[in-house]
Amino acid sequence: MKPTFAKPGLPGTGVVVVFAVKGPTLLATGKKLDEKTGGILTRAMRGNRFDGSKGQTLDVLAPAETRLDRVLIVGLGKAADDIDDLAMQNLGGTIFTNVRRAKSGKAALALDTIPDSKLSVPNIAAQIAFGVRLRSYRFDKYRTKEKEDAKPSIKSVTIHCAGDANARKAYKTLDQIADGVFFTRDLVSEPANIIYPETLANEAKSLAKLGVKVQVLGEAQMKKLGMGSLLGVGQGSARESKLVVMEWKGGKQTKSKSDLPIAFVGKGVTFDTGGISIKPASGMEDMKWDMGGSAVVIGLMKALAGRKAKVNAVGVVGLVENMPSSTAQRPGDVVTSMSGQTIEVINTDAEGRLVLADALWYCKERFKPKFMINLATLTGAIIVSLGSRHAGLFSNNDTLAERIAEAGKAVDELMWRMPLHEDYDKMINSEIADMQNIGGRGAGSITAAQFLQRFVDKTPWAHMDIAGVTWSKTDAPTVPKGGTAFGVRLLDRLVTDYYEGK
Repeated sequence: MKPTFAKPGLPGTGVVVVFAVKGPTLLATGKKLDEKTGGILTRAMRGNRFDGSKGQTLDVLAPAETRLDRVLIVGLGKAADDIDDLAMQNLGGTIFTNVRRAKSGKAALALDTIPDSKLSVPNIAAQIAFGVRLRSYRFDKYRTKEKEDAKPSIKSVTIHCAGDANARKAYKTLDQIADGVFFTRDLVSEPANIIYPETLANEAKSLAKLGVKVQVLGEAQMKKLGMGSLLGVGQGSARESKLVVMEWKGGKQTKSKSDLPIAFVGKGVTFDTGGISIKPASGMEDMKWDMGGSAVVIGLMKALAGRKAKVNAVGVVGLVENMPSSTAQRPGDVVTSMSGQTIEVINTDAEGRLVLADALWYCKERFKPKFMINLATLTGAIIVSLGSRHAGLFSNNDTLAERIAEAGKAVDELMWRMPLHEDYDKMINSEIADMQNIGGRGAGSITAAQFLQRFVDKTPWAHMDIAGVTWSKTDAPTVPKGGTAFGVRLLDRLVTDYYEGK
């Protein structure tokens, strides 16, 4: 559902949303409605201890002297302190949650001038609309029967404000970012019998209509390139492994170093049984979203292309299915990566790093990017360390790491930087090969990052371990439970703030 914008003025029926700042003090439309109803909104606020705090809501049902079904009063907090982009997005999500069951199917928001606000009314309207859309996401394509009260009945949300044309213009870019977020959530939510390497590659091909150049490499091509590390992971599956390369050329097309692309690399294990080192049965169904890193990269490329970002960007995703069979990779096998480095496979369930090793090296060699950021649901150890609020961040470049962390704060996708050190690197040395794919029980997420670092050379690089944040079991204001698309908004913000048009 996509919100719309209109000039000031409200319908006489249905659900109406008005706003109040801390006090509480109703904004202009709320005051008019309060006067019309003989002060019922003021009495309701007083009787329910509603003070207009940020995100606070109060329902007033069928107010007298009107034909309205409901009036929802929403608190903005202190205008000078509490109104910013992120707060308004969260407010939009809260509003959607409160009006989703509106019998009329429509909700109208009256956004008036807010004294002392640092944001303009059109900008606030656009951010609220962005939050409404993000929260409206549902993945219900396989539900043939559903209780009526579980389904949202809301069909439209209209924001009435001065400067509605400017609000519409500001929202246009945000809407394209939401398209990328929704695409990622869809891909992560699909079951593994629907999304596997070939079909995920086909989904990436759909970006061609936005101007993204998409190339898909099959196993024969990867074998010629020497990608023994990636191919080893998928050799037990009946599904052919793929490597997808996406190029968005929105910046200057010169041979200057300043116009080299920025690169994003994603782990795409479309289902991870663990291979011969098989996982326990309990919870294995969650491994359909072990391709979350690749889905974020694909969704990000959709967002960048959709909003015509002025940047040259490359997305590379390695797509495999990790299955046990008579042809599967065994613990103790040694594979040769595209870089020429050899890897002793101690545990076939530490497969994501094997996929990324070849994808990173390929990206580095072919595109010579300014930097590479890889995303992966890589380790359970990062969940033990950080839970589900922060993702793990590892980097060989302080500036890049700081920029990623700041972009994450701006969109509430939080990163926590973890260490890299030569002593951890020694933990993955092998007795018979250049390295082994695990480092033992301790520091599991760190040794995984140390492994990846061996495939980036001197290229500025960051690794985002998103294992704990790719899927949520609870609702947040702009993120319904399920696939989160954590990383799409963060990396789009990174591009906007530091690299676009530069």
